[in-house]
Amino acid sequence: MFIEDKIATESMTIKISTPKIIFFDIDDTLSRNSIIAEHNKATLEQLADTDIKLVISTGRSKAILPEDILSLLDAGILNAIICMNGQYSFDKNGQISHYPLSAEQTDKIVRLCQQSDLIHKFDSATHIAWSGENERLREFNAVTPNSIVDPDYYKTHTVYQCSVFFNNQQEKMQDIDFAQYDLKLVHWHQIGADILPVDASKARGIIDVCKYYGAEASECMAFGDGFNDLEMFDLVGFAVAMGDAQPALIERADFVTGTIEEYGIQTVLNQLDIKW
Repeated sequence: MFIEDKIATESMTIKISTPKIIFFDIDDTLSRNSIIAEHNKATLEQLADTDIKLVISTGRSKAILPEDILSLLDAGILNAIICMNGQYSFDKNGQISHYPLSAEQTDKIVRLCQQSDLIHKFDSATHIAWSGENERLREFNAVTPNSIVDPDYYKTHTVYQCSVFFNNQQEKMQDIDFAQYDLKLVHWHQIGADILPVDASKARGIIDVCKYYGAEASECMAFGDGFNDLEMFDLVGFAVAMGDAQPALIERADFVTGTIEEYGIQTVLNQLDIKW
């Protein structure tokens, strides 16, 4: 750990060891409405001139990563990206690690979704493939590259995770014991969740990336805001929750900073005396 005790105040400057890697969630951490905040982009560019490696850790599919994030990878600002909740990790040179769903897992997931009468999607490295379509999804697909409707896509392609959308019916799937199938339901929004293998998480992707770069997770730092950041927070040496993060994540954080609009990332870097 960088420090032994959680920080209870934001009014003091605390010196910690410089992290070897900083992991950033995308949505509502670096970006709002899929667009990275200009001040966050500028901070990443400045951090890239240090010895700290910068890695994205997101639940998003590789196929729909924001262009501004991919541009930062291409420019060498970002070193690597962990996507699909740790199921797929890569850098400019290619794949670092991946954990495809098995045929048995995809078949079980499809049956569970059908039993709950839910439109769902499977994510591959190149596409997100929907089982069906409604008016909202038609609008989404019209503006989203690599988004297709193909209920049988998973049968002939390597896929890594499934996502379901509840249309304000949060009670759906809550009574399913996913653990009996070695699966889990991870909410990223009150009406949206991912179905993943029970051992899948951003933490597994972080372990892979740390090994790739010769670092220990205890020497790393992470910023996040959502439920799918919980395992990441438990793993790294120093975890920072954004000001509008889920309460459960705030409870697990070593430090709580401001929102994107409140320059939360910059605030914590300054207060922890990390040079950038």
